[in-house]
Amino acid sequence: MNPIYILCVEDEPEVLAAVVRDLAPFEEKFPLEAASTAAEARRVVREVILPRGKLGVVVCDHVLPGEDGVSFLIALQQDPRTASARKILLTAQAGLAATVEALNRAELKHYVAKPWNPEELRAVVRRQLTDFVLEQETDWCPYLTVLEADRIAEKIRQQPLPGDG
Repeated sequence: MNPIYILCVEDEPEVLAAVVRDLAPFEEKFPLEAASTAAEARRVVREVILPRGKLGVVVCDHVLPGEDGVSFLIALQQDPRTASARKILLTAQAGLAATVEALNRAELKHYVAKPWNPEELRAVVRRQLTDFVLEQETDWCPYLTVLEADRIAEKIRQQPLPGDG
Protein backbone atom coordinates (compact mmCIF):
# COMPACT_ATOMS: atom_id res chain seq x y z
CA MET A 1 0.00 0.00 0.00
CA ASN A 2 1.54 3.30 -1.13
CA PRO A 3 1.23 6.13 1.38
CA ILE A 4 -1.25 8.95 0.88
CA TYR A 5 0.34 12.28 1.74
CA ILE A 6 -0.95 15.52 3.19
CA LEU A 7 0.90 18.60 1.89
CA CYS A 8 0.81 21.89 3.81
CA VAL A 9 1.93 25.05 1.99
CA GLU A 10 2.34 28.22 4.07
CA ASP A 11 5.06 30.89 3.97
CA GLU A 12 4.89 32.02 7.61
CA PRO A 13 6.99 29.55 9.67
CA GLU A 14 4.89 29.88 12.84
CA VAL A 15 1.66 29.37 10.93
CA LEU A 16 3.09 26.40 9.01
CA ALA A 17 4.24 24.84 12.29
CA ALA A 18 0.73 25.34 13.74
CA VAL A 19 -0.96 23.71 10.72
CA VAL A 20 1.43 20.74 10.87
CA ARG A 21 0.87 20.44 14.64
CA ASP A 22 -2.91 20.56 14.20
CA LEU A 23 -2.78 17.83 11.52
CA ALA A 24 -0.29 15.62 13.37
CA PRO A 25 -3.02 13.14 14.47
CA PHE A 26 -3.28 12.01 10.82
CA GLU A 27 0.43 11.29 10.49
CA GLU A 28 0.08 7.70 11.73
CA LYS A 29 -1.56 6.80 8.38
CA PHE A 30 -0.93 9.89 6.24
CA PRO A 31 2.61 11.31 6.10
CA LEU A 32 2.76 15.10 6.33
CA GLU A 33 4.99 17.20 4.11
CA ALA A 34 5.42 20.97 4.37
CA ALA A 35 6.59 23.73 2.05
CA SER A 36 6.87 27.49 2.36
CA THR A 37 6.49 28.40 -1.33
CA ALA A 38 4.70 27.00 -4.35
CA ALA A 39 8.08 26.24 -5.95
CA GLU A 40 9.18 24.27 -2.89
CA ALA A 41 5.80 22.48 -2.82
CA ARG A 42 6.24 21.47 -6.47
CA ARG A 43 9.66 20.05 -5.63
CA VAL A 44 8.24 18.10 -2.65
CA VAL A 45 5.47 16.68 -4.84
CA ARG A 46 7.90 15.76 -7.62
CA GLU A 47 10.79 14.43 -5.52
CA VAL A 48 9.18 13.08 -2.34
CA ILE A 49 5.46 12.39 -2.69
CA LEU A 50 4.97 11.01 -6.21
CA PRO A 51 7.95 8.62 -6.16
CA ARG A 52 6.63 7.08 -2.91
CA GLY A 53 2.87 7.41 -2.99
CA LYS A 54 -0.06 9.70 -3.74
CA LEU A 55 -0.98 13.27 -2.91
CA GLY A 56 -4.27 13.02 -1.01
CA VAL A 57 -4.87 16.45 0.49
CA VAL A 58 -3.27 19.86 0.02
CA VAL A 59 -3.81 22.59 2.63
CA CYS A 60 -2.55 25.79 1.00
CA ASP A 61 -2.35 29.46 1.83
CA HIS A 62 -3.19 31.90 -0.97
CA VAL A 63 -0.58 34.59 -0.32
CA LEU A 64 2.82 33.02 -0.99
CA PRO A 65 6.08 34.50 -2.24
CA GLY A 66 6.29 34.14 -6.01
CA GLU A 67 3.41 32.06 -7.29
CA ASP A 68 0.21 32.40 -5.27
CA GLY A 69 -1.60 29.45 -3.72
CA VAL A 70 -4.57 29.45 -6.08
CA SER A 71 -2.25 29.25 -9.11
CA PHE A 72 -0.43 26.36 -7.45
CA LEU A 73 -3.70 24.52 -6.77
CA ILE A 74 -4.78 25.05 -10.39
CA ALA A 75 -1.46 23.57 -11.58
CA LEU A 76 -2.05 20.52 -9.35
CA GLN A 77 -5.52 20.12 -10.86
CA GLN A 78 -4.08 20.24 -14.39
CA ASP A 79 -1.53 17.48 -13.68
CA PRO A 80 -3.10 14.01 -14.02
CA ARG A 81 -0.81 12.70 -11.27
CA THR A 82 -2.20 15.17 -8.70
CA ALA A 83 -5.64 16.12 -10.06
CA SER A 84 -7.45 13.78 -7.66
CA ALA A 85 -5.88 15.43 -4.60
CA ARG A 86 -8.39 17.23 -2.39
CA LYS A 87 -7.60 20.93 -2.23
CA ILE A 88 -8.21 23.13 0.81
CA LEU A 89 -7.50 26.87 0.81
CA LEU A 90 -6.47 28.09 4.29
CA THR A 91 -6.12 31.84 4.14
CA ALA A 92 -7.20 35.20 5.43
CA GLN A 93 -6.43 37.11 2.27
CA ALA A 94 -7.93 35.45 -0.79
CA GLY A 95 -10.39 37.81 -2.36
CA LEU A 96 -13.62 36.73 -3.97
CA ALA A 97 -12.08 36.55 -7.45
CA ALA A 98 -9.23 34.28 -6.31
CA THR A 99 -11.61 32.05 -4.38
CA VAL A 100 -13.96 31.72 -7.34
CA GLU A 101 -11.00 30.91 -9.58
CA ALA A 102 -9.89 28.20 -7.13
CA LEU A 103 -13.41 26.76 -7.05
CA ASN A 104 -13.78 26.77 -10.81
CA ARG A 105 -10.29 25.83 -11.99
CA ALA A 106 -8.65 23.94 -9.09
CA GLU A 107 -11.76 22.08 -7.91
CA LEU A 108 -11.28 23.57 -4.48
CA LYS A 109 -13.00 21.35 -1.93
CA HIS A 110 -13.01 23.63 1.07
CA TYR A 111 -12.11 27.14 2.23
CA VAL A 112 -10.93 27.64 5.81
CA ALA A 113 -10.44 31.18 7.06
CA LYS A 114 -7.53 32.21 9.25
CA PRO A 115 -7.43 32.17 12.17
CA TRP A 116 -8.82 28.66 12.14
CA ASN A 117 -10.18 26.40 14.82
CA PRO A 118 -7.91 23.31 15.07
CA GLU A 119 -10.87 20.95 15.52
CA GLU A 120 -12.61 22.44 12.48
CA LEU A 121 -9.45 22.10 10.38
CA ARG A 122 -9.04 18.46 11.44
CA ALA A 123 -12.70 17.77 10.63
CA VAL A 124 -12.32 19.29 7.16
CA VAL A 125 -9.12 17.35 6.46
CA ARG A 126 -10.68 14.13 7.83
CA ARG A 127 -13.67 14.52 5.50
CA GLN A 128 -11.46 15.28 2.49
CA LEU A 129 -9.13 12.37 3.23
CA THR A 130 -12.13 10.08 3.63
CA ASP A 131 -13.49 11.22 0.26
CA PHE A 132 -10.07 10.68 -1.35
CA VAL A 133 -9.65 7.20 0.13
CA LEU A 134 -13.18 6.12 -0.81
CA GLU A 135 -12.64 7.33 -4.39
CA GLN A 136 -9.04 6.24 -4.95
CA GLU A 137 -8.42 3.13 -2.81
CA THR A 138 -9.92 -0.35 -2.82
CA ASP A 139 -8.93 -1.42 0.72
CA TRP A 140 -10.50 1.00 3.19
CA CYS A 141 -10.01 -1.01 6.38
CA PRO A 142 -6.55 0.40 7.27
CA TYR A 143 -8.09 3.86 7.53
CA LEU A 144 -10.98 3.09 9.88
CA THR A 145 -9.14 4.35 12.97
CA VAL A 146 -8.16 7.71 11.47
CA LEU A 147 -10.91 8.73 9.07
CA GLU A 148 -14.71 8.87 9.17
CA ALA A 149 -15.24 5.26 10.21
CA ASP A 150 -19.01 5.40 9.78
CA ARG A 151 -18.71 6.40 6.12
CA ILE A 152 -16.02 3.79 5.45
CA ALA A 153 -17.99 1.06 7.22
CA GLU A 154 -21.08 1.95 5.17
CA LYS A 155 -19.06 1.71 1.96
CA ILE A 156 -17.72 -1.69 3.06
CA ARG A 157 -21.28 -2.88 3.80
CA GLN A 158 -22.36 -1.82 0.31
CA GLN A 159 -19.73 -4.02 -1.36
CA PRO A 160 -21.05 -7.23 -2.89
CA LEU A 161 -19.93 -10.44 -1.24
CA PRO A 162 -17.64 -12.75 -3.24
CA GLY A 163 -19.80 -14.89 -5.47
CA ASP A 164 -22.69 -12.40 -5.50
CA GLY A 165 -23.49 -11.22 -8.91
